[in-house]
Amino acid sequence: MNIQKIIKILTDAGIEPNEAKIETKMLFEHFCNYTDKDYILGKTLPEELVELIEEKAGERAVTRTPIQYILGKAYFMGEYFKVTPDVLIPRDETEILVRKAIKLIRSNNFQTILDIGTGSGCIACTIAKQTNATVLGVDISSDALRIALDNVTQLGINNRAVFRKSDLFDKIREDEKFDIIISNPPYIPFHIELSPEVMQEPAIALRAGENGLEFYRKITEKAPEFLNPGGWLMFELGIDEADAVKKFMKKNFTNITIEKDLAGIDRVIFAEKI
Repeated sequence: MNIQKIIKILTDAGIEPNEAKIETKMLFEHFCNYTDKDYILGKTLPEELVELIEEKAGERAVTRTPIQYILGKAYFMGEYFKVTPDVLIPRDETEILVRKAIKLIRSNNFQTILDIGTGSGCIACTIAKQTNATVLGVDISSDALRIALDNVTQLGINNRAVFRKSDLFDKIREDEKFDIIISNPPYIPFHIELSPEVMQEPAIALRAGENGLEFYRKITEKAPEFLNPGGWLMFELGIDEADAVKKFMKKNFTNITIEKDLAGIDRVIFAEKI
C-alpha cells in the first residue's frame, strides 16, 4: 500500500502538499477505518479498499469536489455533521461565532435562539447541545433543511433544535421573541473569484448583493422586532465588512463588539439591543 501515491494524486491536481496529506489520512480513516496506529504497525489493507481510496482521490483531483462532500461529513466543534452540496461546509471561523454565543447564553441564562440561514444546522445543533437554550433554525432551502434535520436527529437533540423554512424573518410570527439572533449569512460579493472547491458549495449560501452586505442590512433592520429586551444580534463577518455592518447596527444596538480570527481578520460582530 503506497500512501505517497495517494498524496501525489492530490498534489498533482494542485492541492497544497500539507492539505493533501491531511485529506489522504481522512480518506483512509473514513473508508477503511485505517488509523495512524495501523500505519505505524504496518497493517495492510485488502486491494479492493486501496483501489477505493485511489478512486476517491482521483475524484477529488479531477472534479475538485471538497473532501467533506466526498466523505459526506464535516467536523465542527467536536462533532461530525452530515454535509452535501446542498449546504455550506462548516468552517473553523464559524466556531468563533458559536463559542461567543455559547458564552453569552450561559452567562445570561438565555433560553431562545434564532439561527438565520441555518444550512447544515451546525450552529443551531451545537448551541442546543452545549447549552440549555432551544434554537429555531431557518433557511430558504428545503434541501438544506433536510440535512439539518438529519443532523439534529443524529445528535439526539430533536426537541431542542427545530427547523423551519423561511426567507429570513418571513415565517417568524410576530409573537416569537428571541434572546439571541445569530447568523452566518451569505457575504461574498458577486465579483469575487472563488476557488474550484468553493464554487461547488451552494451559491445561495455564499453570494450576496450590495457588495456582500445585503443580508447584514436586511437582518439588522428587522432583528429588533424579534429580540427580547437585552437581546443580542451576532454575525460572522466577511473580509473588510466589519465597519459597514457596525454602521447598520448603530441605529438599534449598543455594546457593539468585533472579534478577530487567528489570521487577524475581523470575523465576528455582536451587539445588544438598545
